[in-house]
Amino acid sequence: MDVNKIRKICRPIRIVLGLILIGIGVYTGNKWFYLGVIPLIAGLSNFCPLCIITKKCDV
Repeated sequence: MDVNKIRKICRPIRIVLGLILIGIGVYTGNKWFYLGVIPLIAGLSNFCPLCIITKKCDV
């Protein structure tokens, strides 16, 4: 298993989720939503730190 790759379907979902959370943070002013950077970076870099922990992500 290559832990540097995430599933093909998960990648766009992470990018969209990250952008939505960041957008909500900008709109509401709530700084907790800026944690959307984490799934955004995971989607853009094609690296999932959760895959290392769970070892359940397959390519």
